[in-house]
Amino acid sequence: MRITMIGTGYVGLVSGACFSDFGHEVVCVDKDAAKIEALERGVMPIYEPGLDALVAANFRAGRLSFTTDLAAGVKGAEAVFIAVGTPSRRGDGHADLSYVFAAVREVVAALDGPAVLVTKSTVPVGTGDEVERIVAEVGPDKGIVVASNPEFLREGAAIDDFKRPDRVVCGTDDATARSVLAAIYRPLSLNQSAPVMFTGRRTAELIKYAANAFLATKITFINEIADLCEAVGANVQEVSRGIGLDNRIGRKFLHAGPGYGGSCFPKDTLALLKTADDNESPLRIVEATIAANDARKRAMGRKVIKAMGGDVRGKTVGVLGLTFKPNTDDMRDSPAIAVIQTLQDAGARVRAFDPEGIEQAKKVLTDVDFMGGAYEVADDADALVIITEWDAFRGLDLKRLANVMRQPILVDLRNIYPPEDVIAAGLRYTGIGKVASD
Repeated sequence: MRITMIGTGYVGLVSGACFSDFGHEVVCVDKDAAKIEALERGVMPIYEPGLDALVAANFRAGRLSFTTDLAAGVKGAEAVFIAVGTPSRRGDGHADLSYVFAAVREVVAALDGPAVLVTKSTVPVGTGDEVERIVAEVGPDKGIVVASNPEFLREGAAIDDFKRPDRVVCGTDDATARSVLAAIYRPLSLNQSAPVMFTGRRTAELIKYAANAFLATKITFINEIADLCEAVGANVQEVSRGIGLDNRIGRKFLHAGPGYGGSCFPKDTLALLKTADDNESPLRIVEATIAANDARKRAMGRKVIKAMGGDVRGKTVGVLGLTFKPNTDDMRDSPAIAVIQTLQDAGARVRAFDPEGIEQAKKVLTDVDFMGGAYEVADDADALVIITEWDAFRGLDLKRLANVMRQPILVDLRNIYPPEDVIAAGLRYTGIGKVASD
């Protein structure tokens, strides 16, 4: 089947590469000529494990191609996926749909025949209705039908998520669109553990937001339980395991930390809240989740300051991990940003290392010394803070850290080290949801 993907960002590129790996003929279209030229040379615009090899293999096989020519890209397409950005709109927090609607207008004008126009971007409820209105205005006689197909990809595990999903959600009441989407996802539907779920378009749009809001709430809940654990002398990791073993709750997203970030949870929870307010159906739990998560990030900076005795002016703090999660270079709304800014506001000097995110971090952080490795960060530092749980930080030589640091203080905001191991190595330990130890 011939598929066109509009946008070569995170969602568009991963989805296009995976579709081509299923055997479909995929053309990825983007207005950024430099990005397209780089993709044709095998240079990825993002870091995602395995993506470069997947793109290269399907590009060589002729199933995956890249172009800036929209008309050529959509020629003969049976399905066109819109995968452009929907950032939070400045001023009010609503999803900015200007890129989606602009892309729809251009695609409809360029299509030379019937096609299924699919919104892959995360969009608020009712967006498909507006897309349908644009189709009726620009190309009323072209036989274009509109569907929704939200993505559920985790950065750092996106290829596996696409190929082995929990579910695929397709929103459409049109028989043609249903048939085309069923054919596209047939390789997945053969696996009974990965159902393709067909539902109404508005329902599909809401499923995406509801899922992300629920997961964000789950993260925020365990973070607040972690604070309570510290106050009463309990262990949040054991609490998490104890409740996660209940099948009604589940273990995932119950790891206490410095708060959620990234490209999805912050903007999607805010957009859902705005949709709820517009429809006079308040979501108090989501509202509380956003407020608690925003407050937590700077609170983690203050936690570091407290672990260092309350005064960090003129002291050096080493930071390990800058991206919002491991296995990505994404710095969007990363907790590291607020933690570092809090430390700098208190007068600390900050040096940092991240295996993949330094170039992106340089765009959003100032007055930070970026180092080439964990031990360089620790050298002569007054404290070391783990913010992102990269595998490269899980097996550090703790005794070596204690020997090179000016003050042997480790603040583990991801609980990746047992306190007893840290203390035995000669470091003072502060974790999340545990009583600080010397």
